[in-house]
Amino acid sequence: MIQALPKTKSVTFEEFVQWKPEGKYYELHNGVIVEIPQPPGDS
Repeated sequence: MIQALPKTKSVTFEEFVQWKPEGKYYELHNGVIVEIPQPPGDS
């Protein structure tokens, strides 16, 4: 399941890199942080 995290303004790449927590996978799409599923295989 892909879920966008609520955010009122666009996030810059620099803000995303500073915010990104460990343990889950996120991507930045057009200023919106999106949680993505863990890739298959060993981490």
